[in-house]
Formats: sequence, structure tokens, C-alpha cells
Amino acid sequence: MAKMILQVLAAFGGTIGFSLLFGVPVRYYLYCGFIGGIGWLVYLFCLPGNSGAVATFCATVVVILLSRWFAVRKRCPATLFLIAGIFPLVPGAGIYWAAYYMVSNQLSMALETGFGAVKCAVAIVLGIVFVFEMPEKWFHRKIRGKDV
Repeated sequence: MAKMILQVLAAFGGTIGFSLLFGVPVRYYLYCGFIGGIGWLVYLFCLPGNSGAVATFCATVVVILLSRWFAVRKRCPATLFLIAGIFPLVPGAGIYWAAYYMVSNQLSMALETGFGAVKCAVAIVLGIVFVFEMPEKWFHRKIRGKDV
């Protein structure tokens, strides 16, 4: 449990760091960190018993839902939260290891890790497409007949 909390905090901090590099306005850092941390938490909960691609898809759906929800609430583009929040889920280590195995002539391992990284990347794309096809009005809240 402590390891999981540490990983979520690392995802939170890493997402804030990426937000800084990406040029996100300072007032949105905590929201981006929250989205990245929650996305990683969902990934960790979905990983046991599922493939990495399935866990990545589930976490991506949550990240995009939160990004769209915060975008409506804060009246800013969803991509502001999306790009920073998806950062912990990007299969960078898989791509690195695939390249490493390729140059060290371990072709079966390169193929295995490379295919896993591609599956995770496709899961991210499908999650983004799935949630962005939802109507924007689903993310608005009505109070006394007005959108909030």
C-alpha cells in the first residue's frame, strides 16, 4: 500500500513537472497533478489480472474524463489537462527497452517489449477518441436551469 501511495505521489509530482515544461499556467498545476495521479492510481488498480494495454485504456478514459470535466469548470481547453495528465501513462520505458534489446541483438525481447509499448500507445489513442466523442453537454452541470 505504501508503495502504491508513493507511486501516485510520484505521478502527481511528475505531472506537475511536465506541466511546467509544457507551459501550463501556474494556476492549473495542481489540477494537472491531480489528474496524472488519479490516472496512475486507476492504472495500478486495473493492472492485476489485466494486460498493461487494458489498464492503460481504463486509466486513459479516467484521465480524459477528468480533463474534460476540469476544462468545463475552469473554462480552458481540455488539452491543457489532457497532455499533462496522460504523461505517466505513456509507454516510454517499453520503447526504451525495445530499442535496447534491438541494439543488443535480443530480437525476441525487442519484439515482445515493442509490441507491448505499441499496444499501450493504441490504448491511449482509443481512450482519447472514446471520451472525446461524448457530447460536451454531459460535462456541464445545470443549476436552476443554467449551465455551470
